[in-house]
Amino acid sequence: MGSTDNEAKISKIIGDRSTSDVVVRLRTQEGRDEWLYCHSQILTEKSKYFADRLSENWPTCQILDSRNCVDVYCQESDFDYHVNVIRLLYIVIDGSVDELWHGVRNALGILQVSVELGCPQIITACVNYLEAVPWEEAEEEQILKIIPRMGLQADPVLARLQPVNPPAIRSIFVSAIRFATSSPPSPLNDLKSSAQEQLEYMLTEDDDAPLLTADDVIKTEVKDCVKRLFISFNNLLEALLCKSIVPLAEAGNMHLFQSHLTDLSWACHILSKLEIMRDFVENWLDASDKIVKVVEQAASTTEMIETKLKVIEVTAKVLEAVGYGTVILPTTKRLYVVRVWLPFVRVAKPSIDSVAMNGENSLTLKMDGELWQSLESTFVSIILALPSGDQADILNEWLGNECIRYPDLSEAFEVWCYRSKIARRRLSLVEGGLGMSDSL
Repeated sequence: MGSTDNEAKISKIIGDRSTSDVVVRLRTQEGRDEWLYCHSQILTEKSKYFADRLSENWPTCQILDSRNCVDVYCQESDFDYHVNVIRLLYIVIDGSVDELWHGVRNALGILQVSVELGCPQIITACVNYLEAVPWEEAEEEQILKIIPRMGLQADPVLARLQPVNPPAIRSIFVSAIRFATSSPPSPLNDLKSSAQEQLEYMLTEDDDAPLLTADDVIKTEVKDCVKRLFISFNNLLEALLCKSIVPLAEAGNMHLFQSHLTDLSWACHILSKLEIMRDFVENWLDASDKIVKVVEQAASTTEMIETKLKVIEVTAKVLEAVGYGTVILPTTKRLYVVRVWLPFVRVAKPSIDSVAMNGENSLTLKMDGELWQSLESTFVSIILALPSGDQADILNEWLGNECIRYPDLSEAFEVWCYRSKIARRRLSLVEGGLGMSDSL
């Protein structure tokens, strides 16, 4: 008997007027009106809405023809979805209808109507489809607007958009920072760059809060990773300095050196966001002499100029941390910073500018003018924080140098002149004030 019933269901086709016993009349406020010849057995078994409308308990069931025609009112934008849902009621929903959804937007429209009409099989099939296929950003926004209103039955669709628990985020961050500061084989460089980009994004506060709030454990992990990066960099410097020929121009060495500089430049961004720049600054200062020697002993090729540019980019970030008090260093180290890097930058800028203006790789070598200006301002800040005698030595060297145009220390010179001129008067006032205080 059951087999006979199933065969009868399958043989029924929507629109077959000879076997239809009920008409579904789809109507819109705009006057659109379409009649679909259906079968009450299909409608009542697969749709709660039609089961209610066609039941004996429906208030208007005794009115003539009310059980032979069911009016369904809908918006014009949902009209086609209603037609599709009624057609889908005639299809056995067993996972074999994946090709019927015609994309995410169409499946969402069908899902909305299925929820309204109470069609559990279609709802399940829609949810399974939406949960499994990729979404474009616009589709994802639409899903977020529609799905939450549909209750628990549609929740699986939102599973991939749910916030991840903090332990999982921390675990991913730690794995990513270890990989991003490693030296993977060349084929994995793109993957490393992607990891670095996403780590920076995780810590960025934009329209949303950072994905990760770094605690002491995370900060320690980051510092350890950067420390290992510096160990590798220092080992490379030692190896390059030990060679008797021009080492940096050798095959592979230039690329390896530039790769380390790129990683260190990225590490500055991460450490700045976490406010833990001190170790990086001190490690860079410790390596400064070696870096300058390695770069200066190499031939002045276009590729070498590009390397100098990368060195200056990292140095600028280190000097900014020192010059504006992010990292507090004693006078001797601040003076050392100026003694090492001011001459290097002074000589490097003309060569970089020359290649950037005339070379074939001008676009890749062009340094942001704001960075040169920022670097110049940082030097002024560091110099003005030194003892006046050290300032005088630096300014004297600057005034006698043929590369006086950059960095322009005019502001430091003006402040030094003013301070020096009024120094005796200022100190005498201070001493006089102290004397009065003592006499009291």
